[in-house]
Amino acid sequence: MISETFFNYLIYGMLAMAVVVFVSLYFVTAGYGQFRTKQWGWSINNKVAWVLMEIPVFLVMLAIWCASPLKWHLPQLVLFGLFELHYFQRSLVFPFLMNGKSKMPIAIMLMGVVFNLINGLIQGGGLYWFPNPEFEQGISYLARPNAIIGILLFIIGMIINLHSDHVIRHLREPGDTKHYLPSKGMYRYVTSANYLGEILEWMGFAIAAATLAAWVFPIWTAANLVPRAHAIYNRYKAEFGEEALADRKRIIPSIY
Repeated sequence: MISETFFNYLIYGMLAMAVVVFVSLYFVTAGYGQFRTKQWGWSINNKVAWVLMEIPVFLVMLAIWCASPLKWHLPQLVLFGLFELHYFQRSLVFPFLMNGKSKMPIAIMLMGVVFNLINGLIQGGGLYWFPNPEFEQGISYLARPNAIIGILLFIIGMIINLHSDHVIRHLREPGDTKHYLPSKGMYRYVTSANYLGEILEWMGFAIAAATLAAWVFPIWTAANLVPRAHAIYNRYKAEFGEEALADRKRIIPSIY
């Protein structure tokens, strides 16, 4: 366990870095997925990279939960369960559903590992080291409007995220190498529906937890994914034309 002072410095440092990352990613597109180039250096199998990148945060949160005397306290347990459910899917299910033999630069993977380790400490610390004092209400806390709204928003976001990943995976038949514009589900409204779902998940988590530590996550998620959604939108526009995009936005329906 770390001191509360250091924990707060970590939170404010991550919030400041999120601003830098947000601005920077409008000028430099992270080189993974459809934007991977040789300039990003050595790459490894995408499935392996995703497991190695995402599993640390799952394990950090699990370790903090195991060591905490509050592990069975209901508000924390519910939020812990939602967090671990997402990262179990992201680290041990999602990578093995991927099609193709794409690769991820080691540099990108390592940056993801560092973020996930720090974020695991912040989110685990926000639940178990320096929790919201109102968590002491126990089951009554989960009946509060913010907890109900937050948990529902998390579930909606996860459904959107999972369905959008499914749509992307099934755009092409085996052996087909053509590019297609996704148009099912929330892709009817935005070109990065999977990112929309992920942002909604962590907004819901933060609303339910009602701590500054929890809000670090959706802010960082948006800082990372909103500029990437912009880059994806521009690539689709260049490849398929503005008419094909119609009224679709980048990541927020009807807005951006």
